[in-house]
Order: sequence, then structure tokens, then C-alpha cells
Amino acid sequence: MAKIMSEQLKYELAKELGVYNTVMNEGWGSVPSRECGNLVKMAIMKAEQTMENQANRY
Repeated sequence: MAKIMSEQLKYELAKELGVYNTVMNEGWGSVPSRECGNLVKMAIMKAEQTMENQANRY
């Protein structure tokens, strides 16, 4: 199965959400589910923006 989200993107989003230190010190399992949901929402928004920008190029 292919990865949908790169490790780099996950860490970038964790920094934006303010949970990066938790991830680094305790692992992803220590991140509250609400924050994980927010991480997914941010990833979807970034993907939509990328798709929109690519569509506007053509």
C-alpha cells in the first residue's frame, strides 16, 4: 500500500499544530485524537490547495 502522506509532511503539520515536541518526545501515540484529526484536516486542505494551483496553471 502506498503512503498517502510523507513523513516530512506529517512533521511539518505537527509543528504547525504545536504537537511536534510531543511527537518527538513521546511518539505519535501520545498526540490527542483531536489534534490528529486537525492534522488530517490540514493535510487535506494543503492537498486541495495544491490541486487548485495546478489546475489554474493550465
